[in-house]
Amino acid sequence: MDFVELLKAALFGLVEGITEWLPISSTGHMLLLNEFVTLNVSKDFWDMFLVVIQLGAILAVCVLFFRQLNPFSRKKTPEERRGTWRLWAQVVLACAPAAIIGIPLDDWMEEHLGSPFVIAGALIVYGIAFIVIENMRSSAPTGAHFARKGSVGSLGPDESARIQRVQDLDWKTAMGIGVFQILSIVPGTSRSGSTIIGGLLLGCSRVVAAEFTFYLAIPVMVGASGLRLAKYFIKGNTFTTDQTAVLAVGCIVAFVVSLLAIRFLMNFVKRHDFKPFGWYRIVLGIAVIAYFLLAR
Repeated sequence: MDFVELLKAALFGLVEGITEWLPISSTGHMLLLNEFVTLNVSKDFWDMFLVVIQLGAILAVCVLFFRQLNPFSRKKTPEERRGTWRLWAQVVLACAPAAIIGIPLDDWMEEHLGSPFVIAGALIVYGIAFIVIENMRSSAPTGAHFARKGSVGSLGPDESARIQRVQDLDWKTAMGIGVFQILSIVPGTSRSGSTIIGGLLLGCSRVVAAEFTFYLAIPVMVGASGLRLAKYFIKGNTFTTDQTAVLAVGCIVAFVVSLLAIRFLMNFVKRHDFKPFGWYRIVLGIAVIAYFLLAR
C-alpha cells in the first residue's frame, strides 16, 4: 500500500470537510486541488471518489444534529416528534427540484461544465451575490425587506428575519430553498452557497439558512453517492485493497474535519454575515482564471 496515496486521500478529505459546508464550493476546490495533487487512480475511480467522499462529510451532520433529526427520541414530546417528521417532509420536498433536474443532467454537466473557467466564473458570480444580498439586508431600515410581521425598533437584518428557527420554516419557503439548490449543479456554485442564498432571500436568518442547508445535504449527498457508486459498478469496476483504503481515509478525514467546519460556521453566522465568504470566492475565482490563462 502506497503511503503517499493515503496522504493525498487525507488531503482531499481535509479540503472536502472544510469546503462542503462553507459556501465556497467543495467540488470546485476538489477539482482545483486535483490540478496540483493527483491520486494515482483510474478516471472512473476518481469520478466516483469525488462524490462518495461526501459520505464522510454528511455523517458529521447526522452526528451533530442527531437529536434535532431523530423523530423517535423518547426525550421529545409527541408535538416535538411531529415537528421532526414535518422537518423531514420539508427536506424531501426541498430536494425534489434538484433531483428532478439534476439527475438527468448529471453526466452532461460533468462533461461540459467542468472546466476551470466555468468553476471560476461561478465562484465570482455567487461571491458577488453574497456581498450584494448582505448589503441589501444591512441597508434595509429595521430589516424591512425581511422583517417579521409586527417587528418594531432598530433590529438588525438577521434579528428581524421572518424565520428565526428551523421549526418555523413554512412549506413554501422550504420549497423555494430547494429550487435555489438547482443552481448548484453548475460546478463552482456550491450546494451550500446556493441554498444559503435562497434562504436569505426568502427571509431566513443566517443560522436557519445554514442549518436547513445541512439537513438538505443528507438525502442529496447520500443519493448522489449511491448513484455514482452504481455507475461505477455497472461499468464493471471493483475496489482493490488500495482503492478501498484511499476511499476510507478520504471519508474518515472528511468526517472529522466536517465536525469542526460545521461548528465553526454555526458559531460564525451568529455574529457575522456571509460577506467574507463572498470576497474569498471572488479572489479565488480571479486567481483561478489567472493561473489557467498563464498555464496555457
